[in-house]
This record gives sequence, C-alpha cells and structure tokens, in this order.
Amino acid sequence: MINQYIPLLIIFIFSAGLALFFIVFSHIMGPRRETPEKLMTYECGIDPIGDARLRFSIKFFIIAIIFLVFDIEVIFLYPWAVLFRKLGLFGLIEMGIFLVILIIGLFYVWKRGALEWE
Repeated sequence: MINQYIPLLIIFIFSAGLALFFIVFSHIMGPRRETPEKLMTYECGIDPIGDARLRFSIKFFIIAIIFLVFDIEVIFLYPWAVLFRKLGLFGLIEMGIFLVILIIGLFYVWKRGALEWE
C-alpha cells in the first residue's frame, strides 16, 4: 500500500526542490537596487503619513467581533433551510430556539450600547 504513495512523494520532493531552486536562483541573479521608494512602506498607493503604531478605539474591534459572531450564526440558517421539510416540526422548534437566543443576544448587545458609533 505504501508503494502507491511513492509517485506522490516524488512529485512533492521535485516541486519543493524546484521552488527552492527558483528562490535561490532569483536571489543570486536578481539585481539589487535599493532606492528610497522601494524601502518605503506601501499602503494602498498612498504615501504613509505619521506613525504606523496609532492606537485604535476598542469599538472597532468590538463591532468586528459582533459582526463575525452574528454572521457565523446566520450561516447556520442555510443548511436548515435546505433540510427544512425533512426536519419537520422538530427542526422548526430547534431553529426557533436558536433564533430566539440569537435575537436575545442582539438585544443585549444593543442595550449595552455596543452598536452605537460615537
């Protein structure tokens, strides 16, 4: 059985060797002209202004985490919708409980003021 994987191992070794060869060859043969423009930090085509280590408000991160949590939970609705008829009443009750918990979480976040943009 292990003999079946030998061609795959040969391909992986050959690919890794070829990639390593190209990296080393381009490093040896490539031109090295370091100009101030090449050494400058690239930020979306705009010249960087100021320090890159600015402090951001925690609100940005809280909003992002809340978005991800609710977005991931909404993804669970798609498989349920596909199997809606097959799951029957049990699936409907389970999804109802899930949505109630999701809505309670949304109201909690809303009342805490996490969705307010100040």
